[in-house]
Amino acid sequence: MNFVEIMRFAVRGLASNKLRSVLTTLGITIGVASVILLVAVGNGASAAITASIQGLGTDVVNVSPLRGGGQSSQVRPLTVQDAHALVDPVGAPDVKAAAPVVNTSATATYGQTSYDVSSVVGTEPSYFTTTNRQIADGQLFSAEDVTQARKVVVLGPTTAQSIFGADEPVGKNVLINSIQFTVIGVLQTKGSTGLQNADDVAIAPISAVQNSLAGYGGLNQIAVQATNADAIGLAQAEVTAILDARHGIQASANPDFQIQNSAQLLQTRTSAIQTFTVLLGAVAAISLLVGGIGVTNIMLVTVTERIREIGIRKAIGAPRSAILGQFLAEATMLSLFGGLLGVLIGVVGSRFSIAGIQPVVVPSSIALAFAVSALIGLFFGSFPANRASRLRPIDALRHE
Repeated sequence: MNFVEIMRFAVRGLASNKLRSVLTTLGITIGVASVILLVAVGNGASAAITASIQGLGTDVVNVSPLRGGGQSSQVRPLTVQDAHALVDPVGAPDVKAAAPVVNTSATATYGQTSYDVSSVVGTEPSYFTTTNRQIADGQLFSAEDVTQARKVVVLGPTTAQSIFGADEPVGKNVLINSIQFTVIGVLQTKGSTGLQNADDVAIAPISAVQNSLAGYGGLNQIAVQATNADAIGLAQAEVTAILDARHGIQASANPDFQIQNSAQLLQTRTSAIQTFTVLLGAVAAISLLVGGIGVTNIMLVTVTERIREIGIRKAIGAPRSAILGQFLAEATMLSLFGGLLGVLIGVVGSRFSIAGIQPVVVPSSIALAFAVSALIGLFFGSFPANRASRLRPIDALRHE
């Protein structure tokens, strides 16, 4: 019996049990689609975070407080004065600008609309250039606004849309935690990482935020801009030296602050996302394994139901290889069909945003998932196929 005849018998066997064949492919389909989609979600999250961090610029250094660092009696919070001290042409020639940042959350109210703003930032005008935020409508606040503690605010596009809808925000008054602020500008869209929406923000003078919303505690962050991307290492060293001196950190002591540049932040986030993607892939792989077990069970049932057919074929001269090949072909065809359908569903599903993340399909994941689906057919179909091929004709013919 040649290959064509084996395939013809395999197709006939599958067609005679259409419902069972469909149910068998379903497990493989779900597994393959899961692999493609979950890996795509992980890569999409990684791409979004990479774009968000790179959007800050490759010349940015972030300084944040490190709780419990330094000597316990000398732990100091970051202050506005610390931020100003970093802009020193003599002590820090590679630092271009530094912006103090306090961060809190608040509820904004306009008319009958109430909206929870996830990030209310108090800072100085240098923050906008340091973090690469551009104005789309209106204007940014000035150094005089900071000095006078004026209650003016610049909104992210998501925040502006959520509060004002189709109304023009600039010039309107909005209550932030029942404190009246005047909207003077709306920022350009920056996008979402899938973990945090950079456009859901309200930015106001740090003095006004400390007076009315956050209090006069330490800073949450100091955003530092180097003179250029090549000077990022020098700027980081200069920032460390200045803050060590101001905070009284000795050479043998741990600092009470931490410094990360964009590359380090990107590496940390990317490593976390890669771990997340591996875990998602492992979950999807379990789905494929379950699908393979389903193939085995269905094929064993198929063999049991067709024992008399097998006996008749072997009685009229069909060799063991033909029986083995037929059932292996059936299992493999089911897996391949399920794999193709899973690839189609996975690719189509990746066109839609999932939990705020736009999936990014990796071609290697498609090839791998499809190849594994074929191997599943061969591997999990080999046992029932081998069992069928070993049946003695006389025993098969006697089977009821």
